[in-house]
Amino acid sequence: MRTPVIIVNFKTYQQATGKNAVKLAKACEKVAKESKVEIVAAVQTADISKVANAVKIPVFAQHVDKISYGKNTGFILPESVKKSGASGTLLNHAEHKLDYKILKDTINSCKKLKLTTVVCAANKKEAAVVAKFKPNFIAVEPPELIGKLVSVSKVEPDVVISSIAAIRKVSSTPVLCGAGVANGEDVKKAIELGTKGVLIATAVTKAKNHEAALKGLVKYI
Repeated sequence: MRTPVIIVNFKTYQQATGKNAVKLAKACEKVAKESKVEIVAAVQTADISKVANAVKIPVFAQHVDKISYGKNTGFILPESVKKSGASGTLLNHAEHKLDYKILKDTINSCKKLKLTTVVCAANKKEAAVVAKFKPNFIAVEPPELIGKLVSVSKVEPDVVISSIAAIRKVSSTPVLCGAGVANGEDVKKAIELGTKGVLIATAVTKAKNHEAALKGLVKYI
């Protein structure tokens, strides 16, 4: 995955489910091609195959479980998302937190499958712990700002700065900025703070014009 990067988390919004997921992913692909900026679509498990078959940009799962083939009804098998066309996955999002031991084991499972891992951390303390597990990326996301359209890079820049410093004591893992990212200026500020891109959801998925929203982000990169 190239950087700087914009990862669009489709979550389970109606505007980003089923046929709408394909439509949004195609908008991401179009803007990525025109701008030469890496844009990743993190979609629901049920939509991975159809989205991956429709676009050439990276497609991520929103979560996988630490399981292997067998009796695991209702869980998400890493091998399954890989075979469906995903090249990576989000982990430990504020809406789907994991025990540290489970998180570490899940990251290791993904490494064996060559699935890129983007692990979310709420603050510098959590970021420092996560860094020890050596994921591919760490996304700093204070949960209180998620979905608020008030970016952490603007209102709580010290959270980003201190998290990067904490991570650097442990590893060189690239850091992304999430929570409340709403526009291109937020993206610019996040990169100025030392991150390699952003994890964004609401500002794109719920925008009236997806393509316009995405263009507003990439022009500052």
